[in-house]
Amino acid sequence: MKKERVLEEYSYLFQKNLYLCCMKRKYILLFILCCLSLQPVLAARHYTVIVSLDGFRWDYPQWYNTPFLDFMAEKGVESGLIPSYPSKTFPNHYALATGLYPDHHGIIANSFYDRSTGETFSLGNPKTKTDPHFYGGEPIWITAKRQGLKTAVIYWPGSDVKIKGEYPDTYYIYDQQPQLTFAQRMDSVVSELALPENKRPQLIMAYLSEPDGYGHNYGPQSRQVRKAVVMCDSLLNDLYNKISKLSVAKDVNIIVVSDHGMEFVPSSHNVNLSKYIKQSWVKMADGNAPAEIYARKGCVDSIYNALKDIPHIRVWKRNEIPAELHYGTNPRIGDVIIDPELGYSIDKKDNIPDGGTHGYDPSYMEMHAVFRAMGPDFIHIRHSHFKNVDVYPLLCHLLNIQPAKNDGSFEEIKDIVK
Repeated sequence: MKKERVLEEYSYLFQKNLYLCCMKRKYILLFILCCLSLQPVLAARHYTVIVSLDGFRWDYPQWYNTPFLDFMAEKGVESGLIPSYPSKTFPNHYALATGLYPDHHGIIANSFYDRSTGETFSLGNPKTKTDPHFYGGEPIWITAKRQGLKTAVIYWPGSDVKIKGEYPDTYYIYDQQPQLTFAQRMDSVVSELALPENKRPQLIMAYLSEPDGYGHNYGPQSRQVRKAVVMCDSLLNDLYNKISKLSVAKDVNIIVVSDHGMEFVPSSHNVNLSKYIKQSWVKMADGNAPAEIYARKGCVDSIYNALKDIPHIRVWKRNEIPAELHYGTNPRIGDVIIDPELGYSIDKKDNIPDGGTHGYDPSYMEMHAVFRAMGPDFIHIRHSHFKNVDVYPLLCHLLNIQPAKNDGSFEEIKDIVK
């Protein structure tokens, strides 16, 4: 009996140790699996460089000589971006960065009135332009930084603002003079990629303000814009050649985007608001395409009724803006929105100079922007134009990070990546 009892105890201890051993191995296995699942969040597979060319229409490569953008189309993704409304610079660059429509991120125009503070946001006012109060959402450089990646941003709109208490790891103050030249900006991208691995940013963003300026002054179909487009293409080619000489060249994704297109407006295509509405009805009016009117109390209907039948414009009260524009819920938007027909502009005077402008309904192809991408994560494809809010989730995918809340959809464009 004693011998049998000893054998039972040994058997019990053996089974107990075997169970504990199995449990220990189970937890170790679970720990390893958890670490593997977190790996994409902790480190990017490749480096991503995204360059924006302000006001670069999607079809400029069809009009002008752009050998490098053509090369990108042959090697990678050729497409175009549908801007967010209004198709202006700051609202759309910040939409690209956050994946949010302007109605949701708060930069609803290049200039606007903020009812909550009584201030007017303006690109010409450094105080308001760099005030974090105006910037909602989470730009990609903050999303990446908060998940352990390094970021370098060269003049991208909003990057010199302390959003959510943070800046990119490397950034440049836009109004600080002298600014880097376009060539110096491209060289800065290369310098960031040439840093030691522990200092090298996984995300690098750069902004060039042309060909937008020439497009405004001379119109999209002008020799001046042709020259600016060729210059931008040449700068991109130089950037690519210099990156190709780096040890990390095979691990670099290159993306080229723009914020909006451009359309010619002759001087005769102007709607003079002062002919139709009384100044006493208006607290403030701003913008040319579209125009935002902030009405005095009790004057919204008077303004709307005075404008609703005027040729070449659409007029909406703030709560009646078409849903497809994703515009109208933000309290910074005017009480009455005047949306001109393509090729027309809004002003308070009869005569305006010939030139180009933008801001129109994104359904106009003339407002669509360029998109090119190539690198280790992209396939070769000619893709239909897609919404610019989809760029944010695309960047999150490339960087292997979790996106913040946004309006974009990676599912819409997942076929452009491997």
